[in-house]
Amino acid sequence: MLDKNQIAQRIARELKDGYYVNLGIGIPTLVANYIPDGITVTLQSENGLLGMGPFPLKGKEDADLINAGKQTITTLPGSAFFDSAVSFGMIRAGKVDLTVLGAMEVSDAGDIASWKIPGKLVKGMGGAMDLVASAKNIIVAMMHTNSKGESKLLSQCKLPLTGIKCVKKIVTNLAVIEITERGFVLLEKAPGVTVDEIRNATVGKLIIEGDIPEMLI
Repeated sequence: MLDKNQIAQRIARELKDGYYVNLGIGIPTLVANYIPDGITVTLQSENGLLGMGPFPLKGKEDADLINAGKQTITTLPGSAFFDSAVSFGMIRAGKVDLTVLGAMEVSDAGDIASWKIPGKLVKGMGGAMDLVASAKNIIVAMMHTNSKGESKLLSQCKLPLTGIKCVKKIVTNLAVIEITERGFVLLEKAPGVTVDEIRNATVGKLIIEGDIPEMLI
């Protein structure tokens, strides 16, 4: 199965030349390190940055340059800084081509629960509400099961929802899954993972058609 960096690396293969992309907190931020050669992608951070680069090398961090998750980042030539009102204006106007988010649960209808942590006090869902409502395409990056071994791919989310019928694709440590009107459609399996293992780790409706190829990283 994949680790967090490999999940991010697989998601980076979904990027297209000219895309404007917002990366959520957690695994999604790692996608910035794996932008494929030969394409130009502009990364947007909702705290007010367009043109985010990969994470800085150790010792090269600048405490004044952070993403929405308060991680130190780098900028690229031509980067622009602005206030959060302008940033969310971009998001709400549909200027973001792709959003990559983490999630605690995703339903086979494309619903996402990504903000309410069981047993912990949280301030709210933050910018995720705007992102799921406005992005043209949403890919979720997450582990297939939680710390208790319970599936996070469900027929119905148990936690409070962030968005309804908005997720298009999921990349987990076990598989790449597309969400359609029929449910979860298995597209690829992680190296060393069997279809049965993916089936047993998925509670929602999982559709398996033909031979499932192994994921390319």
